[in-house]
Order: sequence, then structure tokens, then C-alpha cells
Amino acid sequence: MKAMILAAGLGNRMRPLTLYRPKPLLEVGGKALIVWHIEKLKAIGVTEIVINSAWLADQLIGTLGDGSQFGVTIRWTREDEGLETAGGIINALPLLGVEPFILVNGDVWTTFDFASLLNVDLGDDLAHLVFVSNPEQHPNGDFTLLEDRAYTFEQEKQGENLTYSGVAVIHPKMFDGLETGKRPLAPLLKQAMLEGKISAEKMQAAWVDVGTPERLTALDLQIRQGVFAEA
Repeated sequence: MKAMILAAGLGNRMRPLTLYRPKPLLEVGGKALIVWHIEKLKAIGVTEIVINSAWLADQLIGTLGDGSQFGVTIRWTREDEGLETAGGIINALPLLGVEPFILVNGDVWTTFDFASLLNVDLGDDLAHLVFVSNPEQHPNGDFTLLEDRAYTFEQEKQGENLTYSGVAVIHPKMFDGLETGKRPLAPLLKQAMLEGKISAEKMQAAWVDVGTPERLTALDLQIRQGVFAEA
């Protein structure tokens, strides 16, 4: 199974830290955010990793290289300007192939064990999403979880409203017929939910959207203090 890590964002909310360093290379616990993901993927045997790049791409690629220092193979895509999530994935499809792949946002941190993703059987589904309890900065959530299925709020299901963690298993079929270019992922997920083709689960692990300098600092301190048992 392959994986894709999304790492092309500008990191505007993280400025001034991201003026001269790409957000995925910001460190917590003495390690770059993206390296935590690479090591977690390597630990479960996922060694073919695709990473997209745009902002400060040369620095990102120069630091991580071909992945050999981590025991994995990294293949890169470059975007002249950020293509957003779906656009970045479509641009990378030639490297990802035709089988389901693990998708991870480069700017989240989690103790979630990716091993369970290897056992996801999509069947006729287009994606399996991992949700988390709504963080303080996003109290209303993104989607509804009911009996292992994901729904839009418009579907008015009486389940639990949760936030998408940025971790998923995606089938390339989701992007069939779509041209390259700037395109967000959320509308595609919502359309698939309306068609009943998205499964989901609620994460039972620590998770942080490292979206601001304050959250980065707080997470770094928590990791160094051993707050997270699995860290």
C-alpha cells in the first residue's frame, strides 16, 4: 500500500515561522512534523510515499530527499502554486497508481496507529475517513458519523458531529474524469457521502491540528514532558 502526505500549503496561519521554512519541517519533540508521519508509515510497512510540494519546495525536498535516510522511498510532485487537497492528489495520481492509498495531512500530529488503515476494505466505497472529537477551534465539526458511515450535515442524520482528522484511505476512483488544477477535497467527499460511499471511524488517540505557533509550542512542550504515552 502506498501513502501520500500533503505538504504543499503556504502555512499562512503559522507565520512568521513559515516565512523561511515549510510548515511540515517545523519541529515538535525534536522532530519535524512530517518526519513523525514518515516514521509511522515505515513502522507499518508502508515504504512508498508520495509527497506534494509547492511553498519552499526546494528546502523540503532537500531535507527529506529520496527517503533513504528513513528507510522509505519518497517520490515528489511539485506544484507551481498550491493546488489544494484534491488538486494535489490528482496531480500525484500517476505516482499513486490505481489501488487505495493512505492520505495524511502534513500539518497534523497524532499518536493514532496507522496499522489499522491497512485493514480497511473499501469495497464499493470511495474513501474511509478518520474523525476526531471537535477541537476548541472547530467546535461544530465537519461531518456526521453514524454506524461507521459518514454523512454531510445536510443529510440530517442523528449521529455524532465530528472533525476530519486529515487521515484517510482514499480510492483513486474518487477522482475519475477530473482534470488537473486547483480543487478542494471537501466537495468531492460530500458528493460521495450523498451517494453513500464513505465509511468512517472515530479516532481513539491523541491528535493536534498544528495550525498556529501557539499550538506548535504547546504540543512541543507536551511531547517533551511525556504527556502522550505513545509519543
